[in-house]
Parts: sequence; structure tokens; C-alpha cells
Amino acid sequence: MSQFKSDLLRLLDERGYIHQQTDADGLDALAQKQVIPGYIGFDATAPSLHVGSLVQIMMLRRLQQAGHKPIVVMGGGTTKIGDPSGKDESRQMLTSEMIDENIAGIRTVFERLLTFGDGPTDAVMVNNDEWLSSLGYIELLRDVGPHFTINRMLTFDSVKLRLEREQPLTFLEFNYMILQAYDYLELARRYDCRLQMGGSDQWGNIVNGMELSRRMESRELFGLTTPLLTTADGAKMGKTAAGAVWLNEAQLPSYDFWQYWRNADDRDVGRFLRLFTDLPLSEIARLESLEGAEINQAKTVLANEVTVLVRGEDAARSAEATAAETFAGGGAGDDLPTLSVGREGMRIGAVLTAIGFTASNGEAKRKIAEGAVKLDGESVNDPGVLIEVEAGSEKKLSLGKKKHGVLTQ
Repeated sequence: MSQFKSDLLRLLDERGYIHQQTDADGLDALAQKQVIPGYIGFDATAPSLHVGSLVQIMMLRRLQQAGHKPIVVMGGGTTKIGDPSGKDESRQMLTSEMIDENIAGIRTVFERLLTFGDGPTDAVMVNNDEWLSSLGYIELLRDVGPHFTINRMLTFDSVKLRLEREQPLTFLEFNYMILQAYDYLELARRYDCRLQMGGSDQWGNIVNGMELSRRMESRELFGLTTPLLTTADGAKMGKTAAGAVWLNEAQLPSYDFWQYWRNADDRDVGRFLRLFTDLPLSEIARLESLEGAEINQAKTVLANEVTVLVRGEDAARSAEATAAETFAGGGAGDDLPTLSVGREGMRIGAVLTAIGFTASNGEAKRKIAEGAVKLDGESVNDPGVLIEVEAGSEKKLSLGKKKHGVLTQ
């Protein structure tokens, strides 16, 4: 049983979202009395977020499910600068047009997972460029600057790591934490926002924003972070050998998205079902207790539930049907990744990398040497084999038991 009394913190606690809180009792009491507007900030550096951001998006969904108001803050202003958190090097600069296009792409996923509108618990999406770009430099130095000390800023992990590795941290990036703190103040002014949530690496930034708001306007605000999310084998969530697991269809086919969840480690199934689906906890307890081959049923449920939420029912149904046809019938379903090898054909090593099964030609050679690669069910042992496909026909490429694709001319 959860120790909390409010629906909000009970829900977050029981499903495994809570790592740190600034004042758990205060937030618990407030959540019982009123609708709490709460926010999470998201980068606008790419046209889609990836699975690593899904736990934060689901937190906003839980906030709304518990009767509170989610505020999605797109970092249009801060993306112009760059967040040093966990990064080893400066990020590339994007134009305003590129940032706007990225935000438009990212919004599509939020529209599936949150209810937007003008009601008291309806979600809103805002862009911090609205207030940051109009903020005068002298005004920022005069009003906000005195509340930050360089001594304290140097203690944050995001800054310390860069300095310890003797990697450059520009003055521009150093200002990022000040602007993020200012975001919280501005959201408190505009929306009476009382809660900022984020990953555990954002703890320092969240506390900064709370302290700035308290010093400048005596506001009582709250912070809550999630645990750092890694898979059971220690890998960072949302990263695979073939690259990031993007949430948007345009960046990653639905079959590959579905397969990512279907291929989850047995040890992760229960945790992922709690974090990334709306299934009742009693049903999740039943599914995670399955053993042996039966755990695959739970993985299929996980893949379907997450894909329905993020991509829609049609995408989930199609991906499951393709998987069933591929694995059971030896056929090639409609959703498998497809690669054209052209009239001249392609070497098998290049094919494996081009279709996204391996991250490099070196890895492709290793997989071929291990006997993990099959073409139309026959093992391929020579990395120099030329793959040719006749016009109008296709060949099925497999890497191990889990990766399948279709090759055409």
C-alpha cells in the first residue's frame, strides 16, 4: 500500500515513477485540496522524441488521470542554447524554423496521450521561446542574476562532469540552468504552476527554479523526479544497436517500435507495464508472474498496449499480425522493414547495416561469422556475398530470431 493520501502521489508511487521529492507531505496535502498545474520540459532538437522521454510523457498522463493539469513545455528558447546535462559536448545550433518544425512533429504524440483544451484539467502546450526571447539581458542580470552563485552552479553534476573531463562548457550553455529556473517562475506566474517533474538528472535545475521563485516572489513550489531508467541489462532506455527508438512513425516504422517492446528483457516486463501502460495493477501482477515461455504472452501484451497508446490501434494490430506471420508462418508481413538493393545488388554486410539490423559493417561481419544471418531461411556465412533480387520479387532477410526484413530490387 502507498503511504500517500492523494490520488496523484498514490498513482505515481504505485506505478514506480517517484525517485526524489522536495516536499512529499506538502505536495500530497495540496493535491487533495486543488487542481495542481504541473509541467515537464522537452527538447526540440529533433522532429520526434524517443522512448527515453516516454516515462516523462506518461507522468503527465498520470497527472491528468489523477485530476490535475499537465503543461507540456517545449524548449524552443532553450533549444537555441543547449542543455549541458549529461552531454559531453556542445550541441549543434538549430534555426527557429527547424525548431518550430520539430515542435509540430513532437506535438502529434502528446495529442494521443493527453487531452488538450481550455478546461481546468485540460493539457496545454507552451513554448518557452514566448518569454525567453523577449527577456532583456540587462533585466535578466539585474532581476535574476543576483539569486545564483557561481560557487553553487559549479557543484551541479552537469557542469562538474564537463569540467572534470576538461571539455569546454561555454558561457552560453552555462546560462541554461538560469533560463530553466526562470521557466518555472514564468509558468508559476502565467498558469499558477506548482509542480515541476523530470528525470533524476534534472533535480538541480528543478530545485533552482523553486528557489528562484521563492526568493523573487515567495512562491511555494514543488519538485518531483523519476528514477534514471535503464533496462535490466544496464542499457540506457530507448537506445539500441540500430539507433534511437523514436516515438513518431516518420522516424521509426510501427513494426520496429512494437518489436522493441516485444523484445524486452523478462526482468523488465512488470516494470514497463506499470510505467508505460494503463493496465490495472492486478492484471500487471498476473502477467509479470508468468514464467518460461508464457512470459512471451506478457511481452506481446506490453508491445500491444504501448503501441496502441503511442501509435494507435491500427498500428498495433498490424505489427502483431506481421510478427505472427513472420514467426509462425515463415512469411513476411506487411509491416517488416524493406530495403531496395537496386539492379546492381548489394553486399550482405552493407545490406544488414542499411536496413538498420547492425550499427556498422564490422558488426555485420561478426553477426555473419556467428551464423546469425539468414536469407530466405538459409544461413549466409560470407560477408562478401552479393545479394541480388529479381524485379517484382522479394527475399526475406533475418538476423537471429527477432529481426526480419524484406529485400526488393
